[in-house]
Amino acid sequence: MKVLNPCTLVLMNSIAVPSRSLPFIKSFRASSKSFSPLTCFCSINNSNSSESEEKRFSLSGIVNEQVEELLSKEENKSLLDGLEKASLRVDMAKKQLAIIEEQELAAKKFRDYVNKLERQASEIAECQREISEAKALVEEAERALLVSESGAEDGEEIDRDKERLESVKAASIAALVGTLSGLPICLTQVTDTTQLLLPLAINFISCILFGVTFRYAVRRNLDDVNLKTGVAAAFGVVKGLATLGGGPVLELNLDSFLSHALDGTIYVSESFFIFVCAAVALDYCFKTRLLSPFPIDRSI
Repeated sequence: MKVLNPCTLVLMNSIAVPSRSLPFIKSFRASSKSFSPLTCFCSINNSNSSESEEKRFSLSGIVNEQVEELLSKEENKSLLDGLEKASLRVDMAKKQLAIIEEQELAAKKFRDYVNKLERQASEIAECQREISEAKALVEEAERALLVSESGAEDGEEIDRDKERLESVKAASIAALVGTLSGLPICLTQVTDTTQLLLPLAINFISCILFGVTFRYAVRRNLDDVNLKTGVAAAFGVVKGLATLGGGPVLELNLDSFLSHALDGTIYVSESFFIFVCAAVALDYCFKTRLLSPFPIDRSI
């Protein structure tokens, strides 16, 4: 029997121990068809020794025979089959592990999405609750405003009677004060006391209308000076121009124009003075609670 090279013995020993070198055997067996093991061995051996070409060929044949013999044994085949099956199981386990990891990632994303939806749902519920509370407050304010302005439905007829009574009181006060304030002006325009009847009656009726209108126009805006003086000025202008219209006819000359302008200014000023006095009296009565502005305040 030929004595083998020490390197050959090392290779054979590594093949004979399947428990440590099964992957090497498998790869070696799969690649034995495409290139000779001896070629690899000799390529390494050529770098370290200068053996002859004939010895390399003979050694290649011996190694090939030994390898084929070892691989053809039943025990090595069973080990290789077991190794292949184990490799398949490992691959399957890796695939299943990757699938499980993907499922866990998807489940985590789903949980995050569910938590986000729950937070959004809670925020929406909170907003709806705030909107409901605001709506209830608005409805309550509308009901309170309706009650304060028009009163309850059951007492609507009684409230109208009270409003009429307050309007009559306002008209009486305005007529009394306005007539008394216009008396000196009327005395300057007549020569006999019997001639006072007509201007006093006109002032009395005008102030009655002014008192009612003033109460409904001013309402609860008792601090609005412009509104109060505006009502008095409107009545004064109308009454003054009406008085001017009852005088002499306007002629188409300068003297007639100047005379009518002067008379109109005087009449408007006198009427304005009368209605301002009535307005001051009504404002005083409103602020001292002798009269109730429109509408009547039920909280008092």
